[in-house]
Amino acid sequence: MASHHVQYEMLLAQYCNPLDAIALLREYRPYFELIPSLRRPTESIISLPLPVVKLDRPREGQLHHTLTCDLALIFCDPEWRVKTGKEILIFIHRPGEDFSDLLRRWRELEVMLGYEFFWLFPQKYQHFFGEKGENHYPLFVTLDYTPDRIRRGLVGASLPFVSVQVKMPEEALLDSAAVLHGEDDLEGPLELAE
Repeated sequence: MASHHVQYEMLLAQYCNPLDAIALLREYRPYFELIPSLRRPTESIISLPLPVVKLDRPREGQLHHTLTCDLALIFCDPEWRVKTGKEILIFIHRPGEDFSDLLRRWRELEVMLGYEFFWLFPQKYQHFFGEKGENHYPLFVTLDYTPDRIRRGLVGASLPFVSVQVKMPEEALLDSAAVLHGEDDLEGPLELAE
């Protein structure tokens, strides 16, 4: 189970990179075709991991809200440096999550999309106007640990998904084994790279 969590974390970290996010979209052509410019890919996508938004009006006493997707991909016109209004919301299947849990995350986000909100961008993208886009597209990502019933459920619910294989580097396998055995890798002297 620890290796499944490592796979999830690796994918989340990987898709923070716009080039890797584009590689993911290549697996689902209708969304790949939404990318404004493949000549300037890093200027065409803003990747927001575990996105937080600022609500126009407080909801349940909260002004800020963490969305239930794992990643939001915001498309931008690289020439004009403005958002295009198209946003892809990525849901990576989490270890131990069943179909109803995964679907509930999407449904909760659908409710949030009914409210007016503004994306909280990292410092690098502060110059973009953060209001939500007009078009939102969900994309579900399944991994090798995802049960077939979840894939069948996504097909039955007509929700787009891609299946990805995560190649676990040897160090990640060792880290997950250490977690399983309760070993703390912070013991002992630190070695600094020169």
